Amino acid sequence: MTKETIEKVFGVAASLLVMSFVLGLAHSISTGFAGFWGGFPFWVISLFVLVLVFYDFWDSCFSKKQ
Repeated sequence: MTKETIEKVFGVAASLLVMSFVLGLAHSISTGFAGFWGGFPFWVISLFVLVLVFYDFWDSCFSKKQ
């Protein structure tokens, strides 16, 4: 396999692991003691972080580099 293919495979795997961890954490905060409105700020932050993770993945693997 080429370096680019390995980078894409590990990028997808790492992004999915981060996504499952962050969403699981946000879910457990919202369904636990904090409740929905107590966990809502964490959901907003979590979704913003996930957007940054997937943007970095896209930028490093699929954007045209010079």
